[in-house]
Amino acid sequence: MASNYGAPRQTGWGNDRQAAPRPTISVNDIVLASPVPVTLFCDIAQDKAASVFQAGDGRKNKSTQLRKFYDELVMWFDKVQLERTKEARASKYAELAPFIKMMNAKVAYARGRDHVDECFEQMFSHLIRQITDAETLKHAKLFMEAFMGFYKAQEK
Repeated sequence: MASNYGAPRQTGWGNDRQAAPRPTISVNDIVLASPVPVTLFCDIAQDKAASVFQAGDGRKNKSTQLRKFYDELVMWFDKVQLERTKEARASKYAELAPFIKMMNAKVAYARGRDHVDECFEQMFSHLIRQITDAETLKHAKLFMEAFMGFYKAQEK
């Protein structure tokens, strides 16, 4: 007897229909390394907020859910900034970097639970991957601050 284990399941008529196009977001203009683009915290953040809002279609990407990611980013930023010297901040960042990078797993989990969509996950993961030191952490936090302000305005 032949097994169908691993074969795609047929769900009925209409299997030849094309899937809806997946929403995507361009993230190449989000650059955290110095010098940051002049428009990073204004035009670029506003554009990304509009894209993520549109992609969420009112069902995903609720501002309260996105705010959790912003709040955690601020928490890590504050822990690094508590240090008085640049060297101490660099050391503190190195100590906390694995936990900051873990936010990629958290956004993937939120997407798996349908709290956020692919566009927000792409944007936020791109942001987190660029954080390499205390300075880029600061730029990521400022970008998310601007993004959240523009996102909230989109909801109105």
